[in-house]
Amino acid sequence: MEQYELIDRLPTIDEYRTLCTAVGWGDIVNFAAAPTSLANSPFGVVVIHNGATIGMGRVVGDGAMYFYVQDVVVLPQHQHRRLGHRIVDRLLERIEEHTTPPVFVGLFATDHAMQLYQRFGFQMHPGMTGMFVVTPHRRVSDS
Repeated sequence: MEQYELIDRLPTIDEYRTLCTAVGWGDIVNFAAAPTSLANSPFGVVVIHNGATIGMGRVVGDGAMYFYVQDVVVLPQHQHRRLGHRIVDRLLERIEEHTTPPVFVGLFATDHAMQLYQRFGFQMHPGMTGMFVVTPHRRVSDS
């Protein structure tokens, strides 16, 4: 049986770049801003296998009331071994350990990851729609 170790820490910038690139995010992540983004993340976890980082996840937010699960990644050759589940579980534990409920925890999920997050109680809510914009964007005038 293969051994995987979860460690409570953020990925290094090199680990972050490697993992993001491996899952096809290389062209959409601003790697120049990543060191600051990672440093401002309240919690993170990495998965180690044979001395190498093969997975990660982190939480972004204000550290008190609002949190978002972000960058849950497992190298393709290690997927389908419940590692994503273990990452999300540990991130939610960390939020619970360091906050007083109630807190809001959100995320954006790809279509194929929806089932993973639904197992943890994440769901779409009637009357609410998640929205985002990736800059640069065109500003719309009031007229």
